Amino acid sequence: MIKIINILFITLFFSSICFCEEFFPKDGIIDKFDPIASPDAETGGEISVYAGPYPKSLNYYLHNSAFSGEFFGEIYETLLATNSITLEYEPALAEKWSISDDKKTFTFYINKKAKWSDGVPITSLDVKWTFDAIIDSKNLTGPHKVAMEVFEEPKIIDKQTIKFTAKEVHWRNLGACGGFSILPKHVYEGKDFNKINFEFPVVSGRYKLGDISEGIYITIKRRNDYWNIKAKSCQGVANFDTMKFIFFAERENAFDAFKKGLIDLFPIYTAHLWVKRTTGEQFTNNWIIKQKIYNSKPVGFQGFAMNMRKPPFDDIRVRQAMAFLLDRKKMNSALMYSQYFLHKSYYEDLFDKETPCPNTFIDMDKTKARELLKDAGFIVNPKTGFLEKDGKKFSFRFLNYEASSEKFLNIYSEDLKDVGIELIIDKKDWSAWAKDMDEFNFEMTWAAWSSGVFKDPEGMWASKEAERKSGTNITGFKDERVDQLIEDQKSIFDVSKRKKICREIDKIVYEKYPYVLLWNNNYIRLLYWNKFGTPSTVLSKYGDESSAYWYWWIDKDSYADLYDSMDKKLPLPQKASSIYFEDIFKTYLR
Repeated sequence: MIKIINILFITLFFSSICFCEEFFPKDGIIDKFDPIASPDAETGGEISVYAGPYPKSLNYYLHNSAFSGEFFGEIYETLLATNSITLEYEPALAEKWSISDDKKTFTFYINKKAKWSDGVPITSLDVKWTFDAIIDSKNLTGPHKVAMEVFEEPKIIDKQTIKFTAKEVHWRNLGACGGFSILPKHVYEGKDFNKINFEFPVVSGRYKLGDISEGIYITIKRRNDYWNIKAKSCQGVANFDTMKFIFFAERENAFDAFKKGLIDLFPIYTAHLWVKRTTGEQFTNNWIIKQKIYNSKPVGFQGFAMNMRKPPFDDIRVRQAMAFLLDRKKMNSALMYSQYFLHKSYYEDLFDKETPCPNTFIDMDKTKARELLKDAGFIVNPKTGFLEKDGKKFSFRFLNYEASSEKFLNIYSEDLKDVGIELIIDKKDWSAWAKDMDEFNFEMTWAAWSSGVFKDPEGMWASKEAERKSGTNITGFKDERVDQLIEDQKSIFDVSKRKKICREIDKIVYEKYPYVLLWNNNYIRLLYWNKFGTPSTVLSKYGDESSAYWYWWIDKDSYADLYDSMDKKLPLPQKASSIYFEDIFKTYLR
């Protein structure tokens, strides 16, 4: 499974506080404790985590992946932060900000105490330089351009003050100009931005780059000279002295390393690992904790993305037939122990009992698939048994990089072959896969997208994004009605009204079949060695396993108990197998 992060998840939050005409915190600053952070947290020690395949770049602006996004968030800061519970904006590099009456102009006042790790003050010059680098057409900053192109060139008022003016009203504008990571102008000015990949000598955040063992691991080190380290908001977070990110091309190999104790924290994305391989004394003795975390993390989607820019997937009848030929129920039952729900939407969390999803569930139906393919002009050649059109065999390549996906593709391939279609697995490593995706050099591939609390459909579904290299509209989806709805929602600040529009977009997209949709779940499956202190909620309200990097700590007593119990072959006390964030947090507040 390919996991890709949606850029909008990080930058485009909305809350009622965002659109007041001006926001000047009392005494110029808001400083309060993070509501998730535990007062018992201690600093020190190391956490090692599996971070997927080795990245082609650590520069999030060039490599739009979950890991590079997490990495940038640890070493570079934004002008604004968001409250971990309310999602309201709070000061970060900017100690205050104001918004014009017409909601087009945003002025930020940078904290005079803010400094880079080399002691140089952080100024509006850094903000403008970073913005210019993202916008520059020469730079491969693909999806990051989407939200930034709406702004005029930022105006520097003075070293601590910068003004952004938008060309149009958009609910995401404050999040866009206040939520991008600021880079140091004095370090990178004059360099080729597209070659800034693994060298980040000067940072602003809580961590700095540590050791790199190419292809194996990367570490970041906690900064004791961080400019805002004494703030209340920094207590109980960023507790580890070292975070070690370990890379494996295959998740199975990473899991083996986890069970050997080489990795501390391991989220489970494959059902057979969760059901079949979480057994033995490590689990029965509670040396390794196995938990389901139910929080408010937005539900994304995953599916087989079809390149609609060229045949045969430029034909909606072919794309629909491909959906009818996938036996999801069989795969879920036979390969995934019925652990998942099957998708019938691209925005699953916009629907509930009160607002049910109107989309028709797609079940396997070879008869309908054959009819659609015949209508599309494909006829079976009786000599070969394969479908042909204009004398050309229906054969396509499935771009893949992860071996664990192949058991699903093998089932799919057999069902396709039964109706006369040849699927060829085009196996590449992660970097080659990513390069092909940046260039839209694929016919079909597996893609899994995270989601944001507040949906912004532009990057993935707008026609103008269909040809943007390195963008998120990987299928090349285009639709005039969707384009109009995307435009309509831009100036709407009422979240419920935007959700209604996104539901309409969802129905249109669903019926155009850009993806053969797969499956998902609505909780986080987590394994970790029983040596950590955690908040009572374990993870944050909206985050995934990566929120553990910020809120967990090495608990000295638990650490000692774990290794003593392992040495003596004794069990540790059992922890809750399921964590329900809302229930726990409400009790915590009381």
